[in-house]
Amino acid sequence: MIGRVLVDTGPLIALIDHRDQHHAWVRSQFDGIEPPLLTCEAVLTEACHLARRTDGGTQAALDLFERGVARLAFDLDENFAHVSSLMRRYANVPMSLADACLVRMSELVAGCVVFTLDSDFRIYRRHGRQKIPLVIPPDR
Repeated sequence: MIGRVLVDTGPLIALIDHRDQHHAWVRSQFDGIEPPLLTCEAVLTEACHLARRTDGGTQAALDLFERGVARLAFDLDENFAHVSSLMRRYANVPMSLADACLVRMSELVAGCVVFTLDSDFRIYRRHGRQKIPLVIPPDR
């Protein structure tokens, strides 16, 4: 079982949307992950917005948090300077607020992996030069 998993928006949406191309892969990954998955408000905001395309999707996204599958575990106010610096550093990608928060979380949570569908995480570095351990589809 993998513990200390930071989850991005993509896997949350793929989990609740059976039509998502990564749904089966994400479901298979969840079997090996020990909840709760940790994330930030920016990911929850993105997930709620994108889940609107699926009937009942917004509530399904919220239910993941209410059931303890995922948990908010980041204080943007305390980490704003670091997050802002990351967004400036990766402006050419460009880096979203959610991605910057997850990169910062990966610096703070020892032994974590980031569960994502976003290949930009292969570019991002924590602590300046360290690759971020990922759970990501092989085609990404």
